[in-house]
This record gives sequence, structure tokens and C-alpha cells, in this order.
Amino acid sequence: MPLEMSKMDGEESHIPMVGGNHQPSNGESSKTPQYLYTLAVTIGVFCGGAVIGWSSPALPELQSANSTIPLTPNQGSWVGSLLAIGSFIGALPAGSVADLLGRKLTIMSMSAPLMISWIMIHFATSVNIFYVARLLGGIGLGAICTTVPMYISEIAEDSIRGALGSAFQLMLVVGILYAYVLGAIVHYTMLPLLCGIVNILFLIVFFRAPESPLWLLKKDRRKQAEESLRRLRGEKYDIYRELHAMEKEIANQNSQKVPFTRALSKRSSILAMVICLGMMFFQQMSGINIVVFFAGSIFKDAGSSLDPAVATIFVGMSQVVSTIIAASLIDRLGRKILLQISATAMALCLVVLGYYFHLKTSGSDVSSIGTVPLVSVIVYILLFAVGFGPIPWMISGEVLPPEIKATGTGIAVATNWSLAFTVTKSFQPLLDAVGPAITYWIFACLNVFSFFFVTFVVIETKGKSLAQVQEELSGKRTKVGKTNALV
Repeated sequence: MPLEMSKMDGEESHIPMVGGNHQPSNGESSKTPQYLYTLAVTIGVFCGGAVIGWSSPALPELQSANSTIPLTPNQGSWVGSLLAIGSFIGALPAGSVADLLGRKLTIMSMSAPLMISWIMIHFATSVNIFYVARLLGGIGLGAICTTVPMYISEIAEDSIRGALGSAFQLMLVVGILYAYVLGAIVHYTMLPLLCGIVNILFLIVFFRAPESPLWLLKKDRRKQAEESLRRLRGEKYDIYRELHAMEKEIANQNSQKVPFTRALSKRSSILAMVICLGMMFFQQMSGINIVVFFAGSIFKDAGSSLDPAVATIFVGMSQVVSTIIAASLIDRLGRKILLQISATAMALCLVVLGYYFHLKTSGSDVSSIGTVPLVSVIVYILLFAVGFGPIPWMISGEVLPPEIKATGTGIAVATNWSLAFTVTKSFQPLLDAVGPAITYWIFACLNVFSFFFVTFVVIETKGKSLAQVQEELSGKRTKVGKTNALV
């Protein structure tokens, strides 16, 4: 059956072009502008990472006896968890807003809730102000997580789409590390100011970035689309062939408009949503936010002699290093093999960590293996960032068909953050109920399940155009290879 290219009423397309890669017809395209504009937009992601990382150094200070606004453990838990609730709220409408206002304006506008959040935290006089501030910060973060991958997927050529897509996760963890390091150096009241100032830098840098050429064409702004694509591909690149292909695809989609629910009746749409939601589910069920949010507590409970703040910085550094490695591997080795390696390694690390706590709680002498928790956590972080860190964020831009991409991406990101809230809020009760060993073994088992999900459901997208991906999701053989998903 022919590949359907329909779209949801009132929803914009995100697929750059139909059939084949972004190849120049006369003159080679330049990759440099694409890297630079990806760097510019991911400074906003850096700001979101700082929002995530703030709680690790700040909450122990706020819960100490010297705090001007002393928080109880339960209040501290809500200060940390409300970020996930806000992200859930911000993610759902972000795709549709980006269709209406444009990718660039939507992304830039998300600096507002982040800035307001930092200002409120700096001047907070009660725990309720912290609650509202974290909720606002989460709204901005959730919208950024939805719209930035969308923007990157629309400006990137197929040959470097994986590398550029991994920049999202890289800048997220760099932002987290930024908050960790500052938190160990400066007083917690200065931390929001130093985090908030990066938002101003983001607005200055990203202001000059081009709008998505695809979105401009959808709005009948062809001249601006030409200028945008020329800035993205370089002066020597013949943009008109690519523009013509985009226009042809847009016309095809406009002639086949269908409601969102009807679009979901197609095999390709169902499988794409299963992949996106499954990837977000297993990313959170890998236990990553437990390790990141409670790294200091894990080392403290393990009896590590290393200062929790220093140990947390090591965790952040390992995230950054491994994400850089992943960026160079995603387009070389492919998505599936990295996900399989990631799931296997995380499961093994959590088994080892659980066994350490099993020995410790049973009264065994663990002094000779005191470095095991630190090594396990760092290796866990390294291998998470190689696979399940960046790939779930980029995969929605690769597998979702154009008619459901905005709504589907919002649902996937909202699912991620709702699960993040559930996991982080349930971690301490689970720890109290069954102990640390069984808790970590439970998450190890979930990583085993994720391995099988990747193996039998997720398709490989390396080296394939977005149109080829849709053909494979529809059950067709492609020039790159045949379908390998059992759905």
C-alpha cells in the first residue's frame, strides 16, 4: 500500500522531505551552520539542566539547621518532585503551540518561566514560594524538552541528525553539572542568580538563529524559508530542490487531513507511538532519576568516605563525558545496539549495587569493597548516557509520522515527566519497605525488560531518511533494510 502522509487537523508537519536524504544537487552543503544553530538552541536545554541539578546541592542546605527557610524532608521531597509535575503540564501543549507560533518563538518564550522561577527562588520567604517556583521551572523545562528536539530534527541533514539530536542530552547533563559544581562552591542563595543569568545568554545567542524552514513553508512564507535553508546549508548549496520536495510533501499532507484519532489507526502511527512511549517508560524505569537525584544519599548510605557533593560532581562529569562519546557513535553504530548495550550495562550495575547493600545490611564487612557503590554508579551513568540518555529524546523526531508528531511528542514527553515524578516520589517508600538491595534489583529487572523491548519492538533509524523510516513502520522493505519490529 502507498505510504500515507496525512495530518491532524490544525497540526503542522515536521517531516523535512519525502524520500531520500538531504543531498545537494549542485554544491556540497555546509554542516557548520547546523552545528552552530544546534549549539545555540541547546543553550536553552542547558538552562533546563540547571533547573534539574539545582535540587541536589540546594536541598541539603535548605534542610539544614542554618537554613533561613528550614524545610522538612517531606517538603524537600515536594520541592524536588514538583519540577516533574510542571514539566508534565508544560510538555502537553508545547507541540501545538510550536505549530501555531513557530519553533523559534516558542522555544525563546520558555525562558520566561525559567527566569521567573529563579527570581522566586532567590527571593523566597516561604516553602510555598519554592513550590510555585519549581512548578514554573518545570513548565518551561517540559516545553523545552518537547520543542527543541523538534527544531533540531527539522534543521538537520539525515547524515548528522543523530549527532545533532544527541546534543540535547549533552547540554542537559552539562547544565546539571553546572548546578552541581556551583552548588559545591557558592552559597545556595547565589545559585539561582548564577543559573538564571544563562537564560539571558540563551536569548541573545538564539535570537539570530533561523526559524525552521519547514514551518515557514507550512505558513506560506516561502521567501523566508529560502533564507532559512540557505543559512542552514550554506551559500553553495542548491536549496531549491529541497524546497520543492518540502512543498510537494506539504501539499500531499494537506490533501489528506484526518483527525488525530483516525491517524492513529494506521500501523505506522501505532508502532511509532508504542516506540516513543516505550522508550520514555524504560528511560525512567531504568532508575536514572533515582541515581541522579539521590546520588549523595546513595554514597552516604553506602558508607563512602567521599564527600557527597564531590561524589555528585563525579556523577555529573561522567554524564557529560559519556554523552559526548554517544554523539560520535549514534550515527556510526546505530540506535539499537547502543540501547541494548546501555540496558545490559545498567542492569549489571544495579545488580552489583544491590548486592553491595545486601552484604552491608546483612552485617558483612564491606570495608574492602567500599568503592563499589561509586564505581557502579559512575559506570551506570556512563552507559545510560550512551544509549537511554539521548536516544529516547531524539526518537520521536525520527519515527512519529507528520500528522501526529506535535501531539505525539507532547504526549511522550509528558509521559516521561509523569513517570519521573512517580519514580522519585515512590523511591523512599520503596526503600523503606523492601530495603536498598531489593529496590535496586527491581530496577535491574526493568532494565532487562527494556533490552527485550529494544530488540523486538524498536526499529533502527541510522542512515535512513524520515520518509524511509515511515515506510519501515508501515511494514515495507526499504533500501536500507527490511523491518525488524515485531508489532
